[in-house]
Amino acid sequence: MAAATRSAMDRASQFLLGLQKEEGYWCAYLTADTTLESDYILLQLWLHAPDADGQWNPPNRPQINRAVARILSQQLPDGGFNIYAKGPSEISACVKAYFALRVAGLALESPEISRLRERIIALGGIQAANSYTKVNLSLFGLYPREGTPSIPPEILLVPGKLLYQMSSWTRAIVVSLAIVHAHDPRRPVPAGLTLEELFIPGKSIEFQESDSWLSWRNTFIKSDKILKLWERYGFARIRKDALRKCEHWMLERMKYADGLGAIYPPMQYSIMALDVLGYPREHPLMADAIRQFDSLMVDDGDTLFFQPCFSPVWDTAIGSYALGEAGFGDRPEVTKAVDWLLDLEIRRPGDWSVKRPDTEPSGWAFEFRNDWYPDIDDTAMVMLAFPHMKASDPARQEATRKRAIDWLLAMQSSDGGWAAFDVDNNWQFLNHVPFADHNAMLDPTCADITGRTLEALAANGIDRTSFAAKKAIDYLLREQLHDGSWYGRWGVAYIYGTCFALRGLRAMNEDDHEPHIQRANEWLRSIQNPDGGWGESCASYDNDIYTNAESTPTQTAWALMGLMAGGDTYSSSVKNGIDYLVSTQRPDGGWNEELLTGTGFPKVFYLQYHYYRHYFPLIALSTYAKLNP
Repeated sequence: MAAATRSAMDRASQFLLGLQKEEGYWCAYLTADTTLESDYILLQLWLHAPDADGQWNPPNRPQINRAVARILSQQLPDGGFNIYAKGPSEISACVKAYFALRVAGLALESPEISRLRERIIALGGIQAANSYTKVNLSLFGLYPREGTPSIPPEILLVPGKLLYQMSSWTRAIVVSLAIVHAHDPRRPVPAGLTLEELFIPGKSIEFQESDSWLSWRNTFIKSDKILKLWERYGFARIRKDALRKCEHWMLERMKYADGLGAIYPPMQYSIMALDVLGYPREHPLMADAIRQFDSLMVDDGDTLFFQPCFSPVWDTAIGSYALGEAGFGDRPEVTKAVDWLLDLEIRRPGDWSVKRPDTEPSGWAFEFRNDWYPDIDDTAMVMLAFPHMKASDPARQEATRKRAIDWLLAMQSSDGGWAAFDVDNNWQFLNHVPFADHNAMLDPTCADITGRTLEALAANGIDRTSFAAKKAIDYLLREQLHDGSWYGRWGVAYIYGTCFALRGLRAMNEDDHEPHIQRANEWLRSIQNPDGGWGESCASYDNDIYTNAESTPTQTAWALMGLMAGGDTYSSSVKNGIDYLVSTQRPDGGWNEELLTGTGFPKVFYLQYHYYRHYFPLIALSTYAKLNP
């Protein structure tokens, strides 16, 4: 087995080296569901209105046709659209697709639309879609505004920096969308287009209240009614001041970034916001916003799809770490990668500094440029890779390393864990506001990022005697579930959380004979598939419990990495898992994988990181080879 493992590692390493870009970084495609293509068509309708006769003839019609083809290629046998591979139809994805396809010209009587309409009605009708879908439709007069949540620009006038108690991505969406919402647009649609056929007669468009009369949800619903009155009768001067502050906030965060937030939703809304604010298409800010948004499109003239963002820092850090673990850290390609990473260290204060004003800026963002939002997970991954990497300027690398470690330590939340972008972003009552059903209102601490951060700290000389490590270890022990697993926030799902919690504890020299480690190991062994691999469905998030799926190289690697971190180095479970990875490896050194294993917003938005299936098996094989020479 040792020879087969070594051979698989070498092939995987050579394959990974072949994926590196000339500039020194790795960046895989990052793909999701059809909602991105649907929203693209919505934005084109916003930017290119129908003519006086209601005919829609946008200048980029060929691209729109390819977006339509992409959407239709994903239609399920039941007529609907899902949000993860092999998952069921999901109502918001279905409604968005219906709108986009109808706008693009598919007839009401076409078989694709007929089947989709039946599926939407079966799923609860348009009234069952999420708030952002309804808001989007209301901008075109296709959903009653009274049935959508108010998104007031006055949120920037609220004392106590309420905006910064929301997650970073919600912040960027809310501010740009508040500008759009406050202008109350009713953009035209092609002649004859209506969505009345998607409404279930007699079903209310009102927000559903909680059964308990004393609840945050009911409080926010009542507040929303007050806000709607304010929108109609409030002081124009206050609203004008709020809009001016929102505009300034948005424009500031479009600087030093590849689009607002450098992610699809706020980039889309920022274009719409600039439009309602009166910026002409030729204005440099508008032209750049559209250019950055269009850069997310992958279009070869035959197939078109959108990426939600780019992932070069994340890919480069994981790829470099995987190569280092496999013994390739001294390669010139890895030196090129670390030099590229050093150039991308963020040295400006960002939104995070609202709560940490005295902390020296450092860290890395997920994307090429997003200086307002360095994130803890990427920074920890870079720090984990650094010991394997030798920059052409060692002194610069060491200075950067020290700053980044200090930044990570400063970004620890009071509960001992680490979140993605912020500190103590955990006001749970905000999850009950009407527009919080994208399931990402907050950025709470989580086991997977905490485990990875502990691993990174350990790789840089910080041990379990430190105050930060003690708090983080206690946090992980509190977060462990009764069955022995940990919840994974940023990867699917319990396998992911368990893997990185165990690796963090192992890095801090937690005794693998401890009951909590043994319970985690036993849980991982208990869910192994008969073929020797592991797999988990995105449905785990819906079911609040591990939900089995076919084996994937990525999740098999995570399970093996977790087991070996927990001290299981040569059980039949581990050997069978290694056999699975070796036997499913392609001749070129990579692996195939269909299921999505990345998490954007649990229950709402999932991601396929196309290089995960190459990075993580290599890490698992390398770990096994070291433990079993």
